Amino acid sequence: MVPVVSDDRRTHGTRLAVMQYTAAGLIALLAVGFWILQVPQHERYDEMAENNHLRSVPLRAPRGVLFDRTGKVLVENRYSFNISIVREQSHDVDASITLLARITGVDAAAMRDEVRRRRKEPSFRPIVLIEDATLAQVAAVAARRLELPGVIVQQVPTRRYPSNELAAHLFGYVGEVTEGQLGRPEFHDLQAGAVVGQSGVEEAFNGLLMGTDGTRFVKVNSLGREIDEVRKQDAVEGRRLELTIDYDLQRAAEEAFHASGYAGAAVFMDPRDGEVLALVSLPAYDPNAFAVGIDRASWNALNTDKLNPLQDRAIQGRYSPGSTFKIAMAVAALEEGVVTPDFKVNCRGGAVFYGRYFKCWLAGGHGAVDMRRAIEESCNTYFYTLGSMLSIDQIHKWAVRLGLGEKTGISLPHENEGLVPSSEWKLKTTGEKWYPGETISVAIGQGQVAVTPISMAVMMSTVANGGTLYRPRLLKAVDNGHGWEPVPPEPPRLVTHLKPETVQALHDGLWMVVNGRGTGGRARIPGEDVAGKTGTAQVISIQGRARAGQTDKDLRDHGWFVFFAPRDHPEIAGVVFAEHAEHGYLAAPIAKYVMETYFAKRDGRPLPHFQAPGATVVAAAGDEDVIRH
Repeated sequence: MVPVVSDDRRTHGTRLAVMQYTAAGLIALLAVGFWILQVPQHERYDEMAENNHLRSVPLRAPRGVLFDRTGKVLVENRYSFNISIVREQSHDVDASITLLARITGVDAAAMRDEVRRRRKEPSFRPIVLIEDATLAQVAAVAARRLELPGVIVQQVPTRRYPSNELAAHLFGYVGEVTEGQLGRPEFHDLQAGAVVGQSGVEEAFNGLLMGTDGTRFVKVNSLGREIDEVRKQDAVEGRRLELTIDYDLQRAAEEAFHASGYAGAAVFMDPRDGEVLALVSLPAYDPNAFAVGIDRASWNALNTDKLNPLQDRAIQGRYSPGSTFKIAMAVAALEEGVVTPDFKVNCRGGAVFYGRYFKCWLAGGHGAVDMRRAIEESCNTYFYTLGSMLSIDQIHKWAVRLGLGEKTGISLPHENEGLVPSSEWKLKTTGEKWYPGETISVAIGQGQVAVTPISMAVMMSTVANGGTLYRPRLLKAVDNGHGWEPVPPEPPRLVTHLKPETVQALHDGLWMVVNGRGTGGRARIPGEDVAGKTGTAQVISIQGRARAGQTDKDLRDHGWFVFFAPRDHPEIAGVVFAEHAEHGYLAAPIAKYVMETYFAKRDGRPLPHFQAPGATVVAAAGDEDVIRH
């Protein structure tokens, strides 16, 4: 007889099998889970376990100190206090922020925004809530320490810049690394909250200046209070840099600008090697405000200021060069063999070119003038004539060889390039060919020509040294930890061996501008043979100004003065651009004061004091003005 298995026994067997499989599955899941925790995610959980009793406190590395060419400290560091919060040590972050805001007077909403912005970072990493805290704020936090678990005070190095906004655009400023910057290769090792250069030298040489952050490992109790220091990895200070800048020349240039009341830019260079001796852009800003974290109201005020204090006019401003472009015209005409220095034009107050009458700035005319006299008196008719004899492409070629119409390659970030038109440029941008009649306006620096002040300084250095085009240099030496190591000069970008007669004619004519009957007399320094050229750059047409009225300062013309000295063996060259100064001769005293400072230092004499010149001005109807002393 076959035994019959009851339904109950079959049911129990099925249940037992399900339980066995379920148990086996759970054991397998636990095994996988333990493996994940102990192998792939071992470091993460080990770090979390460590941070239950150990905390890593970052030590920000001081940035490298900046020196001028004589060893004077330009930018250094000071120590300040930051108040931060460690979220994993705070039982109630929101309550801590509320109390912190009440005892320090800082906006709670701003602190909550910062925590929210950094919410994806590890909770053991401090988040700075108050930068550059006052001693009163630090004392308030210390007094309420038990009520503020997770709130810590950190001493950090902070950038300190010269007072009075000196060289603000040159030095630039530092700030917290942005999310966009974190994606760049040079910042891939940084974490949110790191401080990096954001403009100027600080940005250009950030890799040298940053240094390496350190870390303190400390024991903490269950309340997050520090008990003991376990170990410490010291921060390594950034490299010290010696710039080519001369502090006294920089100060002199800015002092003269402020005394004159103009905004503008100035660049002073050594024409023998391209070293930048001073670089000015005004109005400026206080980079110290960025060093401690600029507030939103101040940032908005800088961005909405109609004077554009954040713009570095020296390398970013693009302006019509006016009569200073006649220097490039003279080089093109002489080097192309179109004329000789003795070529003369009879100026009767203007002339007809391509069916249109073009006026000279002097209504009665200059009479018969050769190249030297034309430069001295800035005769428009002479240079109109050269414009009719040269093609636009010849002018473009020689302007570029002098450094115009392209970026100079200075190591400062965000440099703009100028424009010297060519037939190819016009065809590409407008689809039209270039007409010879357009060249006439270009010949006196009007029309489509646009330059930056830094490119004009390069042009004057190139003319001064006879044709060697240098890239402007800012870095002179680096402290490699064992003393100063000079930075070798770069080879010239281009060497154009200008004809001796070209160089002689230019140097003579430019010397006569300052020491003869020209408009540069306010730059004259007895015994130093200063050579230069003034220029007036039109902001608005004469007809447009008449329609708008002449009450608005923003409609006034800009003033240029380009120069080098001494004439025969130049040591200093550059440009002064005075915004809305109307006439170039008003920029000349600024250049004179800086050159006087340079020569006084060279000769070991006491430094001069700036004195605004007195002169009677007879206004002329055109491009230049005549000064009667």
